[in-house]
Amino acid sequence: MIHEQAREILERLVGRVERVIVGKRTEIELAVVSMLSSGHILLEDVPGVGKTLLVRTLAACMGGSFGRIQFTSDLLPTDVTGVTVYQPQTGQFEFRPGPVHANFVLADEINRAAPRTQSALLEAMEERRVTVDGITRALPQPFLLLATQNPLEYEGTYRLPEAQLDRFLMRLTLGYPMPEQEIEMLSRGQEPAVEIKPVLVPEEMRYMQLQVRSVLVDDRIKKYLVSVADASRRHRQLSLGISPRGTLAWMGAAQAMAYYKGRTYVIPDDVKAVAESVLAHRIVLKSEAVLSGVHAEQAVADLLNRAEVPLFSHVPAAGGTR
Repeated sequence: MIHEQAREILERLVGRVERVIVGKRTEIELAVVSMLSSGHILLEDVPGVGKTLLVRTLAACMGGSFGRIQFTSDLLPTDVTGVTVYQPQTGQFEFRPGPVHANFVLADEINRAAPRTQSALLEAMEERRVTVDGITRALPQPFLLLATQNPLEYEGTYRLPEAQLDRFLMRLTLGYPMPEQEIEMLSRGQEPAVEIKPVLVPEEMRYMQLQVRSVLVDDRIKKYLVSVADASRRHRQLSLGISPRGTLAWMGAAQAMAYYKGRTYVIPDDVKAVAESVLAHRIVLKSEAVLSGVHAEQAVADLLNRAEVPLFSHVPAAGGTR
């Protein structure tokens, strides 16, 4: 598949999801970019704005196997990863895989499960494998976790630990639609349901993910990323700055954004386009900043405004570092 074909397929993918999710093109594009970077997605918003629908539509457009986990307070880790069961007919133990053994996994309302169950996803998210009863099993490729959660102030929720938040490449918020968009939603609700057909197969998505890794990142871009990350660790409003893993994730997302835009190299606009979604959930505000009404997104914007942006007067040389 040549790069132009990939661009055409990705545009068709976003367009097909837009037929179901009204007025959220930016969020849909960011979700696709996250998938291109092999990154997991956390959709955080109030109930009823289309989080689960977006995840199901994306998965349906990409084909492959699909698993859904409805997180509740009584969910057990084995309900996620799978369990070994004794079969009296054969006298042997048989492994029954859980819903996490799929290309695309929807973790619905992930913060309604206890921390013990949430931690069952850590190995899967980081290493794309699960260990049950001492046996490690690889997950299918590509493997992407798309989780939804309600804001923490809602009753019956548990805070996701920082180690798990850091494993999500992006945190996205859909928000309420504009009045004209909601009117269109009401009109569509009276029409027959849109039949969602796959736009690409998992093998094509995997191939694109490999291509994304070859997108050129100039040394000046790398210095820009590191300068922002270093400044976050000394920011007066932050108690926890951007980790090295966060910097790597940010660069990977910028590569995916450049690939989505049809380029073979990263420019500062790619870095800025994904900054809020990649970084806001990785930093922790000091208590006095929270009491002052500061949000993580504002802190990220402040970091970007203070950093010196590299200028490119020509296309970076193909011989640069990747």
